[in-house]
Amino acid sequence: MESRDLDTDNVTPPSEKCKLQMKRSDSPQPSCVSMKSDWSMGLPLLFNSGNPSSVHSDLQKAGDRREKIFITDTGHAPESAAGNEVQKKFKLNLMKKFQCLKGVMIKQENRVLLNEIYTELYITEGDSGDVNKEHEVRQIEAASRRKTTEETPIKCNDIFKPLSEEDKPIRTVVTKGVAGIGKTVSVQKFIVDWAEGKANQDVPLIFPLPFRDLNLMEDQKLSLMELLHVCFNETKETEMSRLEKVLFIFDGLDECRFPLDFQNTVSVCDVTESASVHVLLINLIKGNLLPSALIWITSRPAAADQIPSEYVHRVTEVRGFNDPQKEEYFRKRVSDQSLAENIITHLKSLRSLYIMCHIPVFCWISAAVLERMLGEAESGEIPKTLTQMYTHFLIIQTNIIKEKYSKKQESDEEMLLKLGKLAFQQLEKGNLIFYEEDLRECGVDVREAAVYSGVCTQIFREEVGLHQSKVYCFVHLSVQEHLAALYVHLTFMKEKRNVLDQDEFSYLYFWSFKTISDVHRSAVDQTLKSQTGHLDLFLRFLLGLSLEFNQKLLCALVTQTGSGSQSKEETVQYIKEKISEDLPAEKSINLFHCLNELGDDSLVEEIQCYLKSGKQSKLSPSQWSALAFVLLTSAQELEEFDLSKYTSTEKIPDEVLVKVMPVIAASRKAIISCETIKWGSAEALVSVLNSETSSLRKLHLTVKTLDLSWNKLEDSGVKRLCAVLENPHCKVETLRLWGCGVSDEGCAALSSALRSNPSHLRELDLTDNNLGDSGVKRLCAVLENPHCKLETLGLRGCGVSDEGCAALSSALRSNPSHLRQLDLSINNLGDSGVKRLCAGLENPHCKLEILGLYNCGVSDEGCAALSSALRSNPSHLRHLDLSDNKIGDSGEKLLSALKDDKHYKTTDTLLVMNICVCDEDSGVPAFPCWGADSTFINTSVI
Repeated sequence: MESRDLDTDNVTPPSEKCKLQMKRSDSPQPSCVSMKSDWSMGLPLLFNSGNPSSVHSDLQKAGDRREKIFITDTGHAPESAAGNEVQKKFKLNLMKKFQCLKGVMIKQENRVLLNEIYTELYITEGDSGDVNKEHEVRQIEAASRRKTTEETPIKCNDIFKPLSEEDKPIRTVVTKGVAGIGKTVSVQKFIVDWAEGKANQDVPLIFPLPFRDLNLMEDQKLSLMELLHVCFNETKETEMSRLEKVLFIFDGLDECRFPLDFQNTVSVCDVTESASVHVLLINLIKGNLLPSALIWITSRPAAADQIPSEYVHRVTEVRGFNDPQKEEYFRKRVSDQSLAENIITHLKSLRSLYIMCHIPVFCWISAAVLERMLGEAESGEIPKTLTQMYTHFLIIQTNIIKEKYSKKQESDEEMLLKLGKLAFQQLEKGNLIFYEEDLRECGVDVREAAVYSGVCTQIFREEVGLHQSKVYCFVHLSVQEHLAALYVHLTFMKEKRNVLDQDEFSYLYFWSFKTISDVHRSAVDQTLKSQTGHLDLFLRFLLGLSLEFNQKLLCALVTQTGSGSQSKEETVQYIKEKISEDLPAEKSINLFHCLNELGDDSLVEEIQCYLKSGKQSKLSPSQWSALAFVLLTSAQELEEFDLSKYTSTEKIPDEVLVKVMPVIAASRKAIISCETIKWGSAEALVSVLNSETSSLRKLHLTVKTLDLSWNKLEDSGVKRLCAVLENPHCKVETLRLWGCGVSDEGCAALSSALRSNPSHLRELDLTDNNLGDSGVKRLCAVLENPHCKLETLGLRGCGVSDEGCAALSSALRSNPSHLRQLDLSINNLGDSGVKRLCAGLENPHCKLEILGLYNCGVSDEGCAALSSALRSNPSHLRHLDLSDNKIGDSGEKLLSALKDDKHYKTTDTLLVMNICVCDEDSGVPAFPCWGADSTFINTSVI
């Protein structure tokens, strides 16, 4: 990004009638908005020891001088002292705001400089297609299994840089990633590097506008200039004749609480025109306002699709830390390098915890706990599960605050229950950011929560927004889920009330929840019902809290009556029963994590013994799930997964293939030998083939029937499938792709694959795809290949016309032709198409036995051509479907006369016709007509 001239013709332009006007607004400043910006009141500058950089020196010398800045047509500040000084002041204020790591700080003198601890995150080019709606823990666990050797990472400072000189300029970037993965820290690092003069110096100004702050301004009407004046106090003293190539950063789209309607929002082109914040935002993204400005939006994946793809020029994904980056973080975070190595070793020994270290926030939590536990500052067993880690974290942070605040105005226990209630209620709503009204609903006193309570300062934080408004959040979604689980657990232990039961008459069933195990069962059921798995981690915490070890830990914070440990075996048994059922693989895997939190690994031990024995035996559904869990959580990378190593039969149930599909996705090479892949396993395979991030590179299929019908495969998925089909190890005999969104482009890939490996496929059914004549022509090139052994071809409802029929006719005349069944029903062939097809039927090389022409627009003229072709010597056609065509008396007579033809009398063959006779005047079907001879029967074969 050292040099970049945006060609605005290549990005979304504003409408012709929109003209950029940059006059100072005459509108008065809204009285309800503070004129004092938080951005101009940042923390005191803290610099590394040693000589400060020249940039720091310049920033410090900027002082309080207030000059006007004029932005030139190129977007760069002119070489004037006034312009430079104001830009330096702007950088100084951003440095004050962003140079220290945000969030959980206790003492001013202990604040950590971002540059001292920052570890480069793994960022890749993302997918602008459908976003992942699953729980983010599932996404993290999937990400941990991805192999990144074939991906090109993108540095944070290069997100606006085209990959090559030929690429179009990038105006709008959407960066997605799960909560706590490092999106906001990436934004912070980008701004600090810019302010220090290290990167992106062709950007004159950066305006960070987090959604959590914009939420508080939604009820106001402001012009864009007024919005900048409110949020960035420096801009009020400047005159901006043109704003070009400035950067707007909108962090946290998932926290947006106002609608983003890109279809029906009024157009705003003047930066002095007042409108609601969401209207200004939409017009900025569309390019109606400041078309040369750069836009950077960050979001959790589930919310990223709020921005239409036509306005997004690049999608990136923050994937957190890869394994080397995890270790680098701990070595930077923990000053004692021997202790840092012990922490790394401990986490590596616990795969479920090490996987979670992909999330930088979890690394911070783990470091906070293990630095004390392994450093002998705290006594007790070293945490081995997520629940233990988070419970220790809660206790440690509470103890730290107690040392700072000797006086408390409300007990930790009371505040903990209130925060737990807030966490639980907002978890159900999907909210990570809260406002004062949310806190009041749960009885949380804002002053107590923000200042005195021992459980708040490190767990629950207050942030001051752009104009002194306050927002609240837990330090991470997982902390919120832990507190929500703690609230559910403690509420039952104290009140024998299950808050998971939302029935207003639940008090009538008070006695139905006699033990904590009853609550666990209801939690398991609700979690399994969730399509997105949004309660997965909450369930792990809830179950883990029932263990006696964790309950003893909690005694440092709360008092509770009764014990939940006696019900552990009941809960374990219930989970095992659920695992044995036909569950999606992700749900089964989460239940194994739940068993791990409960300290039960009996199923895992069974599979480990099975793997060590080297013997094949029939596995139960539970054991197949356990096998998948063991392979996925193994510290060893999955280079190859051969299904035949675990079963001696090819008759593998569909649910078994579903359970092992995540293992296939995580492997670089997979070998599957079975009779049929269809329904659930087909959908799972399509998901693997469609995934840009799957590790799978080689898939060997020996399958009699591969049925991927009615899955959203589309051309992109077909191309990945073709990489499998063209492999000589692939031995698929029947391939069904009904309604998969395949077009001419997909047909080209299929044609190429089948020419490479044509000898195994016997049936190809492409019913209900938009192939068109061009797609059919590509397939015909395969049929003419002498190595092609295809016997059945389904092209029902594929947009074929007479041009496609000409190509098929040529293929049927090829030598040899193996095609025996052809379904062309529900295509607009007409009589011309039938005539062209007949040229192939009458050829002696054509061996076609079954032909479907249902609803193809055939009339008497087409019947005449068919009659002539069928009288050829020899004719192999045995079954013909002509139902729902406009065939009159003359056409019916021509076809009926075939029963007397000598070529049919001298053979044992049967010609089956299903003819719908139409009234010649009205064209309306009249009645089916069959000859008296039993050779003609009313049946449909195709």
